[in-house]
Amino acid sequence: MQTPRLGELLVARGLVSERELADALAMQALTGGLLGQLLIRIGAISEIELNKLLSEQLGLKVLDNEETPTAAQVGKFLGEIRSPIPWWVQHQAAAWRAGEALDSPVMVAAVNPLDPALGDRLAQLGEGPVQLRLATRAAVTGLLDSVAQDADTAARPGAPSETARLRELAQETPVIDFVNGIFAEALSRRASDIHVEPFADHFAVRLRIDGVLVTVRTAPRARFDAVCSRIKLLSGMDIGERRLPQDGRQSIRAAGQELDLRISSLPSVWGESLVLRLLGRIDRLPKLAELGVSDAQAAKLLALVDKPNGIVLVSGPTGSGKTTTIYRLLVHLNNGARKIVTVEDPVEFELPGVVQVQARRDIGLSFAAGLRSILRQDPDVIMVGEIRDQETARIAVQAALTGHLVISTIHTNSALAAAPRLLDLDVEPFLLADVLRGLVGQRLVRRLCPHCARPSDAERVASYEAQRPAGLVTKGAAAWREPVGCEQCAQTGYLGRLGLYEIALTTPELEHDIREGASEAALTRTARAGGFESLADDGYAKARAGLTSLAEVRRAADAPDAI
Repeated sequence: MQTPRLGELLVARGLVSERELADALAMQALTGGLLGQLLIRIGAISEIELNKLLSEQLGLKVLDNEETPTAAQVGKFLGEIRSPIPWWVQHQAAAWRAGEALDSPVMVAAVNPLDPALGDRLAQLGEGPVQLRLATRAAVTGLLDSVAQDADTAARPGAPSETARLRELAQETPVIDFVNGIFAEALSRRASDIHVEPFADHFAVRLRIDGVLVTVRTAPRARFDAVCSRIKLLSGMDIGERRLPQDGRQSIRAAGQELDLRISSLPSVWGESLVLRLLGRIDRLPKLAELGVSDAQAAKLLALVDKPNGIVLVSGPTGSGKTTTIYRLLVHLNNGARKIVTVEDPVEFELPGVVQVQARRDIGLSFAAGLRSILRQDPDVIMVGEIRDQETARIAVQAALTGHLVISTIHTNSALAAAPRLLDLDVEPFLLADVLRGLVGQRLVRRLCPHCARPSDAERVASYEAQRPAGLVTKGAAAWREPVGCEQCAQTGYLGRLGLYEIALTTPELEHDIREGASEAALTRTARAGGFESLADDGYAKARAGLTSLAEVRRAADAPDAI
C-alpha cells in the first residue's frame, strides 16, 4: 500500500485547504524547495503543526525543551569534529553530544532530517549512534547564531544600512521564516501582543500571554535590522525611517489563521522597539457570562444601556476588554428598531445591523469628526471608540443632551475617575451630571487552569477569608484554589482570562457630587454608600469562587487597603 504524501495527509486532516496546497505546489514547481516549508511561508500552517505530522509520518521525535542544548554544547561538538558552522547553517541542522562522555549519543536537530547531504555528513562522523530530532527553523537558526556569536564570527552591527539593503535583508528566506515562526508561536500560545526589543548584543522577543509578558526567543543583535525591516515591510511602514516613531497596520495570514496587526515602532538607544498587537478574526462574540460578568452585574449593565439617552462610559487600560464588553451591549440593543452607528479605531468585530465607521486620522476622520457626521445620520445609539480630547467630549455630551444614547471608553484608573477626567476636558459639571447615566471600570485577570488547579489547604483558606474587603457581602460556599502548572497551561497555573468589573450607577447623590465638581475620592465615598463594589471587591469574590487567585487580583486591581 502506497504511503500517503504529505500534502494529501495535510488536506485529509483539515490542516490546509486544497487551494492552499495547490498554491504551494505551484510555488514549488517554480522555485523548488520543501512543500512543508512553502506552506509555512504562505501562512497555511504553522511549523509546529507541520512537525507534529512529520513526526508521525517519519517516526521521529520533535525536539522538546528538555533536550534543547546550549550554544556551548553545540559549539564544543562542532569544534571537536572540526565541522564549519556555515555548513550546518546551510543545511539547517545542529549537532551536539547528549552527555559529557565520549561514547554519549550524538543528537542532531534538523528542519529536514531526510536531507541527503546531512545523512552523508552524519555517516562520516564515525561517532556511534545518532539520534535525529525534528526542529523548527527558528530553533536551529537561533542555536547556530548563538554558536557563531560565541565564536566571535557573527557580524557586528555597523552603520545604518541603506533602504535598499534593508529591503533586501527583509526578503531573505531565513528572516521570513523567523518572523513567520514568531507569529505561529504567538498564535499557538494565545498571545495578544508581540514585543521585539533590541539591546546592546542581542534582541529579545516577548509575548504577552494572558496579560503577562514571557520571553520566548533571543537572537544576536546582528540579525535585528533584518527582522525589524521585515515586520515594518509587512505593515506598510517606512523601513528607511528609524529616527521617528511610526504606526502601521496590516492583515496577514499566519499558521492558517487570518490576523489583523497593529504595529508600533519606537526608536530606542539600541534600535527600534516594536510592539505588534494581534487582532484575530473573531468568529463569535462571547456572552457577558463568558467574559466574567455576574448575573447582578449583567442586570446593572443592561439597565444602563436600556436608557433612552445619556452617556455610559467604560474605563480601563489598553487590552482590558472594553471593546468586547461594549460590543456585547450593542448586540443587546440591536433589536431592529434602533439605528446604531459606531466610529472605531479599528473596527474589531463586524456587527450585523450596525453601521460601523473606521476612524482614520491620517485623512482627518477623527473620533470627533466621525461623531459630528454620525449626528446627521439620525441615530438612536452612538458608540465612540474613545473620548480622548475636548472636542470629542463636547460633541458626545451634546449628542446625549439631544436624545441619543452614547456609549464610549475613556482611559482612567477607575470607573469613578472618569467624571473628573471629563471635567478636565472642560465639560461643564451641570451638563455632565445631567447626561451621565453610569460608569463602568474593568480589568482582566488570568483564570486558574481547570486542568491542574488544586483546592487551597485549611491554613490558606483561613488567611484568605481574613482578607475579605470591609463591607463586602459574599454569597455561596468558598472554593479557594491554588495555581499548580501543567502541560495544558505551559506550567503557569493559569489558562485564559476573565474580567473584573465595577459599575457605578448615577444616583441623585452622585449626580449632586458631580455638579459640585467633587474629587474621585469623594465620588467613591458617595458611591460606596449606595452599594458600589470596586474592582478589588469583585476580584475577591471571583477568587473566593475559585476562578482566579488573590495574587492575580492584586496584580490587576489597585487595592492596597482592600486585600
